[in-house]
Amino acid sequence: MSNLRRLQFSTEISAPADRVFDLMLAPDTYKDWTSAFMPGSYYEGTWGQGEKIRFLSPAGGGVLTEVADYRPNEFLSIRHLGMIKENGEVDTTSPEVREFLPAYENYTFVAVPGGTKLIIDQDVTPQYETQMTESWKKGLQRLKELCESA
Repeated sequence: MSNLRRLQFSTEISAPADRVFDLMLAPDTYKDWTSAFMPGSYYEGTWGQGEKIRFLSPAGGGVLTEVADYRPNEFLSIRHLGMIKENGEVDTTSPEVREFLPAYENYTFVAVPGGTKLIIDQDVTPQYETQMTESWKKGLQRLKELCESA
């Protein structure tokens, strides 16, 4: 049985939703702002409804996900399916994986005067709550800087 907690983070960015959405997901800027979570992290896959995305560390381990909902510039939902070991093996059934499934990351883009409010809802297990809270603070600040730069 899952022991997940839903955390919520938000920031207001002085840029339109299409810019925030595009820079959040573009491979180069994704690597930049997500370095707050894991320096050198990246993804493999295509953004679109039902597509599989592999979020990976430089060593090759990470998380296998599926895009559960994809509405550009409005809403993005990512469903976690399992863990990827550094040797590339995918684990979707171990007790460690079942502990955090089904977990979601949801991104909502809301138009506000002067820009966009980005709201993130993320399911985490209690042992990662502090780490994710700190990482999101840094990651959102960096994404805001990227989106607001010329």
